[in-house]
Amino acid sequence: MKTGTYHRIRHLSIIFIIAAVLIVSGNLYAAANDGPFQGMSTGLDDQKAVELTVYNVNLGLVKDVRTLDLGVGVRELRFMDVASQIIPTSVYIRSLKEQGSLDILEQNYEYDLLHPSKLLDKYVGKHVKLYTMNPYTEREELVEARVLSSNGDPVFQIGSDITYGHPGRIIFPAVPDDLISKPTLVWLLENSLSSGQEVEASYLTDGINWKSDYVITLNERDDRAALSGWVTIENRSGTVYRKAKLKLVAGDVHRVQTRRELREEMMYAAREAAAEEQFKEDAFFEYHIYTLQRPSTIKNNQTKQISLVSAENIPVSKELVFHGSQHYYRNKYGSMTSNQKIGVFIEFENRKENNLGMPFPKGIVRVYKNDKEQSLQFIGEDTIDHTPKDEKVRIRLGDAFDVVGSRKQTSWEKIAFDTYEAAFEISLRNHKKEDVVVKVIEPVPGDWTMMSSSHPYKKDDAATAVFEIPVKKDEEVTVTYRVRMRF
Repeated sequence: MKTGTYHRIRHLSIIFIIAAVLIVSGNLYAAANDGPFQGMSTGLDDQKAVELTVYNVNLGLVKDVRTLDLGVGVRELRFMDVASQIIPTSVYIRSLKEQGSLDILEQNYEYDLLHPSKLLDKYVGKHVKLYTMNPYTEREELVEARVLSSNGDPVFQIGSDITYGHPGRIIFPAVPDDLISKPTLVWLLENSLSSGQEVEASYLTDGINWKSDYVITLNERDDRAALSGWVTIENRSGTVYRKAKLKLVAGDVHRVQTRRELREEMMYAAREAAAEEQFKEDAFFEYHIYTLQRPSTIKNNQTKQISLVSAENIPVSKELVFHGSQHYYRNKYGSMTSNQKIGVFIEFENRKENNLGMPFPKGIVRVYKNDKEQSLQFIGEDTIDHTPKDEKVRIRLGDAFDVVGSRKQTSWEKIAFDTYEAAFEISLRNHKKEDVVVKVIEPVPGDWTMMSSSHPYKKDDAATAVFEIPVKKDEEVTVTYRVRMRF
């Protein structure tokens, strides 16, 4: 036998041996895995439990537990009823029954959802039926047509004629396999547990957010208040969370910004009845976590409110503040507003002895007070940041109506190349029926020394002088001072 012929025969023999091994291996693999792959689907009916953690950065963590009879082997699993705004790279699945009994061979997220335009796109080059109303018989007639284009107005071929703008209804024979009615996770799984599996799928999703809102009601003397706080949850994630274990995380969680917020303002559409201690609060990493002590269903496209905190008889202090500006001190006779507004503030301490002491998530505080007819009236609102326990909460309500002030510069001297002296006169007028105290805050720049003043002052910090000025009803008080500055 020639050498070339021998090598060709040897090469073919090796190929046949490899092919035989592959065929035998495939048969053994199919036998070990109960035959060919079998696909199955799971939806909310299989859901055993769901836990939802909502962050106040338009982010949610979903833990979806379902009971499934997968059978031993490799199969495709369609995990339906997930959030349409899911972050696919965050998905994690595990067996809660036996660790290591479930392996993920492949994962896909299918979001090519069923829609009339997409359905028409899938039938380009294929035949559909058109129903058209015959104006003479007033009956619908059926016409078979071939879809030539779906770009804008669909173009059809009916027999040998080409037409567009057809008024008839389009009838499709079936829904293509690659179009689905809802967002779906598709896994190729290998399961080694012969009994039923309990599977937990966890993932992050955009489109769900929460914020807190507070209502304060002042008493007649403005020295005590009642407070109620509400959590507002807005779900635009694309799925419902039935009887979910709900947790809220408050804090400045950092996220890589890859998309804009879908909404910035929340609407108030639903409210749940208040209950005592609905949320349990705990420290969590550098944040705080609030756990609702009962299950709650959060529907898609729903805004839900749940009571967060309630307290009575909180000691409150009210302040009237007349605030200056640094540019007054920068040159001779700087421009000033002749009649400046005096701000109205309330302040309280978030302490246990004040019937509070729970960390407040950031939010909007709205303040109300009863008028003389005991009708509750809105008097102002402000935002607060995340506030730990034992810290002060300060709220700006607006500007005083009957207490006004004015400021003017009465002197400006250059003492040296970097040293100046300025004198100011502040007039405070009280038209109310009771005495008030006005806090005058003067931000003074540079290295400064108070040369003289008509009233006592405090140096709150290196750049601020503060005067506490009592002003009796229907009277005017004038505050004067001279300051030397070096800068």
